[in-house]
Amino acid sequence: MFEEKLEALSQVMAEHMAMPFPPGFRGLDIQDQDMVMLDADVYGYALGVLEGPLDEQRGEGLIRLTAVFEKVLPAIDDEYATRYYTRVRDMTVLAAEVETLREK
Repeated sequence: MFEEKLEALSQVMAEHMAMPFPPGFRGLDIQDQDMVMLDADVYGYALGVLEGPLDEQRGEGLIRLTAVFEKVLPAIDDEYATRYYTRVRDMTVLAAEVETLREK
C-alpha cells in the first residue's frame, strides 16, 4: 500500500508540473492565501515526502495545508483554476497519506 501511494504521489506531481499555472492567479490572494505560494508550498512538502520522512514541523505544516483548501477551493471562481488547485489539494492529501503510512 505504501509503495502504491508513493508512486501515485510521484505521478500526481508529474501531472501537476505539466499543467500551466492558472492565468491571472500570480499575485492573487484568496482567503488570505497567496496562490503562488500555496502551490509552491504544497509541491515542496510533496517533494519532501518523496525524499523521506518529514520532520515534525514540516509534517504539521503539511496537515495545516490540507485545511487551507477547505477555504480556498470554494472561493475560486475560475473553472481551470478550480481543476488546477483541486489537483494541488489532491497532492497535499496524498502526501499526508504517505506520511501517515510511513509512520506505521
